[in-house]
Amino acid sequence: MSDAAALCIAAIRWDAARGFGDARPHIDAALKLGVGGFTLYGGTADAVRALTRDLQQRTRTPLLIGADMERGAGQQFDGSTGLPPAAAIAALRDRDAVRRAARHTAREARTMGVNWNYAPVGDLDVEPGNPVVNTRSFGARPSEVSDYVAEWIDACQSEGVLACAKHFPGHGRTTDDSHFTLPVVGTPHSVLMQDDLLPFKSAIDAGVGSIMTAHVAYTALDPSGVPATLSREILTWVLRQRCEYENLIVADSINMAAVTQGIDEGEAAVRAILAGCDLVLAPGDLPKTVHALEDAVATGRIERDRLRLSLRRRLKWAQWVSPPNDYRRPSGTDVLWCAGLADRVLQVVRSLPKGIRAPVELCSFDGDVHGDLRTPRAPLLNMLRQLSVDTRVAERGDGPSRGTVVITAFGEPVQGRGSMEVAPAVREGVMQLYADARAAGREALIIWFGHPRLAGVFGDDAPLLCAWSGDACMQAAGARWLAEQRG
Repeated sequence: MSDAAALCIAAIRWDAARGFGDARPHIDAALKLGVGGFTLYGGTADAVRALTRDLQQRTRTPLLIGADMERGAGQQFDGSTGLPPAAAIAALRDRDAVRRAARHTAREARTMGVNWNYAPVGDLDVEPGNPVVNTRSFGARPSEVSDYVAEWIDACQSEGVLACAKHFPGHGRTTDDSHFTLPVVGTPHSVLMQDDLLPFKSAIDAGVGSIMTAHVAYTALDPSGVPATLSREILTWVLRQRCEYENLIVADSINMAAVTQGIDEGEAAVRAILAGCDLVLAPGDLPKTVHALEDAVATGRIERDRLRLSLRRRLKWAQWVSPPNDYRRPSGTDVLWCAGLADRVLQVVRSLPKGIRAPVELCSFDGDVHGDLRTPRAPLLNMLRQLSVDTRVAERGDGPSRGTVVITAFGEPVQGRGSMEVAPAVREGVMQLYADARAAGREALIIWFGHPRLAGVFGDDAPLLCAWSGDACMQAAGARWLAEQRG
């Protein structure tokens, strides 16, 4: 066990068939090394609760246990509540909705022992082709995004869960995916400082306990062209000194291509700490990364005073977070409110004049925005049947039935895929289903599980409902809307 290991946040991944069983040797090794926390990917609420209890009991110091819960705890953990994307909530122009969403997420997370939410996203949605941000952002206007970011942080941390504003200094202007390559932003210094940094300054004013870095190069802030995660100019000079930020800085996943170009992740972790990060997230090779950090400390490359400062920051926030308890568990009313929120954000672009007619025939172009990743529609189908809507699954929309044909298309960004345009195959597949249905004299409706600004590719005539994302909560909201539209 070493102090340097506490700078690492190890990853634990759930397997649908074996649960956390396969991760046990990795967990044991991570605890023996003395990591500062864990980041969780998937699991059931009960299994996560048992896991976090075990982790905290087996360590000498309190751990930070985090997860990506931008869209509610249900984004990661089965049995928890999912929420609409940030862009959908922001479209309501309702600050209380942002606060309640953050508060509900924090309460569910805390009951499972997850004390760190990697949210909110402070990036501006200013580049429609951005493969990373899109619906995850509160919008394109710096002042509005700043307001919602502050509301989210205040509500989350008031529940004893650490918030994390990301991705500093702003990931909104990228057109490349940092999983594969290093995105480079050439936006002028004045624009970055006045616009892109504004949500992060608001986060700092709101008392955010942690900020996550972007694996993106900003030539106006650091002409060397290194990513912000590895840039002393950006993290120490801009974030620490100019923005007067004193809390945790965490590097995004340290095994991504944008920070490991020409170096291994151990060296990337060392450079991240030297640049100003306090913690590194999800090393792919944990022992190798810890060894690199230990060697950097032993040789004086990382000064011991610098190490102690990061360790104090980590310990401060690990002690600050509230212990798991059921005292403020979300109520049934809270869960119903979340479902109502999903209903509220639906956007009817064009409706069917005569409503929905049974039996509904559910057709789907089974592709994401790229046309080659199958997307499950089970939540939509299951909810329709729970609501007693006579629903059948069909491959085509031109059968003899007189019921309404509902065509689903999924178009949310997929992490690591590197594009945010509707692939021609998706548009052509959906429109062919629609044309076949209309030629057979059938009423047809398209449900677009993606950003509303992309819905225009389906033409100006087809009835269309926009549901923002393919999350289970949004599919359920779409089903409830269909049930209400029965003629």
